[in-house]
Amino acid sequence: MDRTTARILDEYLVISARAGDAKAFNLLARRWQKKLIAHAWRLCGDADTARDAAQLGWIEIVRGLNRLQDERAFPAWAYRIVSRVCARQIEDIVRRRRLSDEIGAQPEVAMQNIENGHDSNMLRAAIQALPMDQRAAIALFHFEELSIAEVAVALDVPAGTVKTRLMHARRKLRVVLGGDE
Repeated sequence: MDRTTARILDEYLVISARAGDAKAFNLLARRWQKKLIAHAWRLCGDADTARDAAQLGWIEIVRGLNRLQDERAFPAWAYRIVSRVCARQIEDIVRRRRLSDEIGAQPEVAMQNIENGHDSNMLRAAIQALPMDQRAAIALFHFEELSIAEVAVALDVPAGTVKTRLMHARRKLRVVLGGDE
């Protein structure tokens, strides 16, 4: 299914779900569940936290679907909800325990993988080593193929901030992957 067809199907499913069609909502949820979990994982860095964030995000999506005025905005809107849930979860985790050592160690592990010559994992490790905000911008723009404006909505930041994050992330990736500075 090409990108345009997938977007049109999602728009149809959103319209149908808003009209009360449970089957349409279930199909919409099946189509988006993995994407939202992947987005949450990129932000949280933990699979269990990501699944929890996606589930909590779906609760907010269900509650707010009737308020979504433009069905074409569903992807950015859903990512934004999950981004906010992730931010709340991270704040809760940080309040409960100090994670600075664990968070600081993750880029070192990714860099070790790169240094050990794991070429197949090199890009993944380099992206994982990026700061959370840059990692999310790269993933939404390049992997989920959202526009700059949609990424801005999803991350709840200005479009200029998205462009800056992408620029810095690309520079860091070029350095790590052996490209030109």
